[in-house]
Amino acid sequence: MIEAINLKRGMAFEKDGKLIKVLETNHHKPGKGNTVMQMKLFDVRSGSIVQTTMRPTEKVEQAILETKAAQFLYTQDDTAFFMDLETYDQYEIQTSSIEEELKYLLPNTNVNIDFYGDEVIGIALPSTVTLTVKETTPSIKGATVSGSGKPATMETGLVVSVPDFIREGEALIINTDKGTYSKRATD
Repeated sequence: MIEAINLKRGMAFEKDGKLIKVLETNHHKPGKGNTVMQMKLFDVRSGSIVQTTMRPTEKVEQAILETKAAQFLYTQDDTAFFMDLETYDQYEIQTSSIEEELKYLLPNTNVNIDFYGDEVIGIALPSTVTLTVKETTPSIKGATVSGSGKPATMETGLVVSVPDFIREGEALIINTDKGTYSKRATD
């Protein structure tokens, strides 16, 4: 058993016969009343996504997941295709269940696929990925690292805030946990 306050993105649990994957958690303390955990959850079997709240001390049965190394191949329609790096088996995952993760993936990116028995639960991204800036405002002459930054759209569609001196076409290292710019890939 695990308390709701200890649930993190990517974890899975069983509740009422459903296998649930945590997409987002937010510890919320309203002005009055008790603290609650606001959560965005994905029902693995039905494919539905729900927003819900739980008491921080509420307990759920944590699902023990097995992880396999895989490589992202491509997406087609509403399915993402991955290949097991040991057996070369291919796995299909509904894009709706890994929408956020896909913003960090280029073909041939290595990931870990989480399984619950034979069921594919989702993927775990590497801690950083290298993506190229597709679109951003022109760099400002004399801009420094300490500037407020500007939005940049990466080749996968991910939008991150980058320093003012970053230009289109530059390869950047992006932190996948927070979705933030880390540094230029050539540094």
